[in-house]
Amino acid sequence: MTTLQGSLDCVQGAVRAVRYNVDGDYILTCGSNKTVKLLNPTTLKLLKTYLGHGDEVLDTKSTCDNSQIVSCGQDKTVILWDVSTGVPQRKWRGHAGTVNCVALNEDSTVAISGSIDATIRCWDMRSKSQEPIQVLEEMKDSVTCLIVTDHEILAGSADGKVRTYDLRNGRMITDMITYDGSAVTSCSMTSDGQCYLVSTTKADDSMKLMDKTNGSMLQEFSGVPNSKGYRIECCVGFESRQVLSGSDNGHILIFDLVKGHKVDDIKISDKSEVVHSLAYHPSKEQFACASKNKVFIYS
Repeated sequence: MTTLQGSLDCVQGAVRAVRYNVDGDYILTCGSNKTVKLLNPTTLKLLKTYLGHGDEVLDTKSTCDNSQIVSCGQDKTVILWDVSTGVPQRKWRGHAGTVNCVALNEDSTVAISGSIDATIRCWDMRSKSQEPIQVLEEMKDSVTCLIVTDHEILAGSADGKVRTYDLRNGRMITDMITYDGSAVTSCSMTSDGQCYLVSTTKADDSMKLMDKTNGSMLQEFSGVPNSKGYRIECCVGFESRQVLSGSDNGHILIFDLVKGHKVDDIKISDKSEVVHSLAYHPSKEQFACASKNKVFIYS
């Protein structure tokens, strides 16, 4: 049974993204008022506000030792912050447009950012250089989401494809997700690293479980309301037993990963507001979601 643990008005305008840190002890939120906020998901207390972006903040990630965070947004920048002081340590300005998503490598030495300029840029977090150490330019449209493993970068794009860059072998594999012009909006990896869940702007059947090794579709999850084609996130749940999705009508939908049928439908709003951002706790059955100016914690 899914229960609401609490909700919080983050006082940062619209919440653009909600993310757990590496061990799940804290939550980071990105706001339309140019801030990143650090919250305690148990007490729902605000711990720190990071102010330094020039426009809306769209994504953020915490480093593996929780000492730093990176964030990106509409001001075309990627910022590296010191968690305790709140002071920006680096500002990278190499992108030509809005930076949609950011990720970190396994030991948090490289920040990887994806932009509306159809490029992925890799930044050395230990260097003071303003130049990226690598630029990936194979996308034909905006980069919407990123997953980074120990040797791969998975990138979802508005051109309807997910590209997997194998850094060990120096090759790229392209999986065609949509054929009707729908954009890929979100990706989430299963715990074994063999499959990934992907959502699109398609009005229905907007989540697919894909085999990462051969690009075949293993399961399709239908009945996710998204009539206006919003960028709605999906995520794989605890121990990869379930998958979750937001919606455009104020609901969170939970599906059985193997069987594909809906197992829960959680109504968080009576006003049919868009639930657009989702994050699952890294080690227990708890998740956070964002809708308008609020963050909700469920277990």
